[in-house]
Amino acid sequence: MNDKPYLLAIDNGTQSVRALLFDLQGNLVGKGKVELVPYFSTEPGWAEQDPEYYWRSLGEACQKLWDSVDIDRSQIRGVSLTTQRGSLINVDAAGNPLRPAILWLDQRRAAVRGKIKGPWGWLFKLIGEEQTIDYFRAQAEANWIAQNQPEVWAKTHKFLLLSGFLTHRLTGRFADSVGSCVAYLPFDYKRLKWACARDWKWQAMPVTPSMLPELVKPGEQIGSISAEASRHTGIPEGLPLIAAASDKACEVIGSGGVEPSTACLSYGTTATINTTRSSYLETVPLIPPYPAAIPDRYNTEVMIFRGFWMVSWFKEQFGHAERQRGLELGVEAESLFDELVASVPPGSMGLMLQPYWSPGIREPGLEAKGAIIGFGDVHTRAHLYRAILEGLAYALRQGKEKIEKRSGTRITRLRVSGGGSQSDAAMQLTADIFGLPAERPHTYETSGLGAAIDCAVGLGLHPDFPTAIAAMTRVGRVFEPDPEAHAVYQRLYRQVYQRMYRRLQPLYRSIRAITGYPA
Repeated sequence: MNDKPYLLAIDNGTQSVRALLFDLQGNLVGKGKVELVPYFSTEPGWAEQDPEYYWRSLGEACQKLWDSVDIDRSQIRGVSLTTQRGSLINVDAAGNPLRPAILWLDQRRAAVRGKIKGPWGWLFKLIGEEQTIDYFRAQAEANWIAQNQPEVWAKTHKFLLLSGFLTHRLTGRFADSVGSCVAYLPFDYKRLKWACARDWKWQAMPVTPSMLPELVKPGEQIGSISAEASRHTGIPEGLPLIAAASDKACEVIGSGGVEPSTACLSYGTTATINTTRSSYLETVPLIPPYPAAIPDRYNTEVMIFRGFWMVSWFKEQFGHAERQRGLELGVEAESLFDELVASVPPGSMGLMLQPYWSPGIREPGLEAKGAIIGFGDVHTRAHLYRAILEGLAYALRQGKEKIEKRSGTRITRLRVSGGGSQSDAAMQLTADIFGLPAERPHTYETSGLGAAIDCAVGLGLHPDFPTAIAAMTRVGRVFEPDPEAHAVYQRLYRQVYQRMYRRLQPLYRSIRAITGYPA
């Protein structure tokens, strides 16, 4: 009889929800995937989704998994959950949604009324950070709901992240992982728990402690699969649900990059660069590191909002030929774009892209817009596509240098995961721009694998995180930098890219003043 243990990871991202079965060596044994409509929008800039849609899709993904593998489900030892970050849901006492989830892509802003009072207010004024705090208050979904839908807020029993909502559906408990707490909530990122009573964040939004779920560290049991959840998903009743972390945090450990000298790049809808540290470190002042998927660890993240969303944009606007060929060949259109990249030399004949499609608080600032400079009559859509990939890599290299400067730790290795990492061309130009080998993990499903690692350690199937990561992760293909290409990129990065934002910032401000965009 085969009694080989398996681990089930549920990965609810922006584009799809996947039920993934791993063994203790990190091999993907089975997969059920359901594509998602990322969001609907009833107003410009809004991004919402029906929470029940996620739950239905999760059940469908599990059913597809069971249809794809022939195993005794009693061999599954535990379950873990990882989800997209920053998507928030109001629920009643029974866990039923009171309104659509507001997703991390949403761009609405709440009104900022009054100032933070008391010592905190004096401190923020003294250090000149009132604008940063007002940015937090405007971004907080809780403030918008309370201001614009007070009847919904009055009925809200719990205010949950998507991870907390699905945890309740799976176990019946209002609980969530510390590692999933990335949102505009009263969370203390330094102490990795809900903020203390004196923290300014309680003044900044109408959330009360009773509205928040219990927090559990990654690798600890958060509950057990309920009978109702078992009927919906086919997951055996009573299986332990082990706390994991957000999708980006899980990608980091699923890539095996947990040393401070290793940077993990995520080429997903949002592009990020992360390192893992045991101490709290703000890469940008007042912008906290996020909780890691290893308990009591931090990810020093720099984010390029809507990073590889630009690939989807390019496909919709300029990729008609590849979309048609992809349909004929039965492959994704994106897999054919490498031909475009290969047809263009490094540097895209001087076409330079700055990927600031959404405003930030530091750099880019509130006025930020994307930019493409250097157009000439030689440029084609192939040059544009390569410039998109190069611009993202330049921005992430800039993030690397910020992390190095703040931490004092030199980054010597790159691990690259996410959908964009499946492009050999993207991997090669990443190695060339950074001047470092770019390592692709052995599996594409690094976020799910990271959740499975949390599950394995929590169940004692591996004794600790270093052992589990060593056993379950490994490098697949390595892309070495080309010295000639790196020399070209080095000059473009130093002499052009690093100067673009400061030179264009006054023009962005004029655009904003004249047109009101971005709001």
